[in-house]
Amino acid sequence: MFYKVQVNDHIRVPPDFFKLPVDDAVTQRIKKKYEGHISKEIGIVIDVADVQDIGEGVIIPGDGASYYDVTFDLLTFKPEMQEVVLGRIKDIADFGAFINMGPLEGMIHVSQTMDDFVSFSKEKVLTGKESHKTLKVGDLCRARIIAVSFKDVANPKLGLTMRQPGLGRLDWINLQSEEKEEVKEEKSPKGKK
Repeated sequence: MFYKVQVNDHIRVPPDFFKLPVDDAVTQRIKKKYEGHISKEIGIVIDVADVQDIGEGVIIPGDGASYYDVTFDLLTFKPEMQEVVLGRIKDIADFGAFINMGPLEGMIHVSQTMDDFVSFSKEKVLTGKESHKTLKVGDLCRARIIAVSFKDVANPKLGLTMRQPGLGRLDWINLQSEEKEEVKEEKSPKGKK
């Protein structure tokens, strides 16, 4: 999920930035320090949304740079357990599919792709034995996050499933809705709505 997070930090502005207005220099240094930053607490930093307050600058003897106490907002993406996400299949292997959700990729184990026995072909397609559903690179899918690991902070791991109602390739979901509607119509008494 995307969040706007307020952060307070001491930002170092080296002397070669002194020629810029303070706001611009501080904003550039915040962007350099935080963009792409990944942590378990705030997730993945996408962008610096807004600089709220820049305190008085202090120069530390022997360093030459100025330090500012700054309050600013970050736009972050932090995956949450049980969150439903939309993504595009980036790659398929014999053990599952990799889905791109924007700032992160996740993995859907072959057993979690569909409620069917699934086979893998050399053309990088997963096919359901009885349902004949296929999953290939480029498919737009809805999945649920079932595992989040920040063990390697530089490379967080996400596990996803598509084996629940309302999940899977988008046309599968639409087909499920149409089938439910047909069953509902068959069960309703004729002439009544």
